[in-house]
Amino acid sequence: MIHFKILIKSFQYALQGLYYAWKHEQNFRIQIFFASIVFILMIILRVRVIEAVALIGVMALVIILELLNTMFERMVDILKPRIHYYASVIKDMMASAVLVASLSALIVGILIFFPYILELF
Repeated sequence: MIHFKILIKSFQYALQGLYYAWKHEQNFRIQIFFASIVFILMIILRVRVIEAVALIGVMALVIILELLNTMFERMVDILKPRIHYYASVIKDMMASAVLVASLSALIVGILIFFPYILELF
């Protein structure tokens, strides 16, 4: 049986997490901005469904990794990053994961949008 009060509470907690990321993380806001542009371009250029799925997938990956990066940063901050060298390594590696995903998403976007943009000219 579904407990709607518990379900609604879990959505509230999830939205609080998104709000925190929006309010405190500049990179999250930047990624949401670019994801919005990509979404608008998907509609304007009428990309095929499989291309839209790929674009949404890479956008979601970048945003999810940014949320995980924020989470790991806060956890490491609790442990005082100056105490151990690996604390800063963990933060750097999470940032690297977001960077790699972002660059991959950029490449996917270029590969998908390039033919559509060529058709416009």
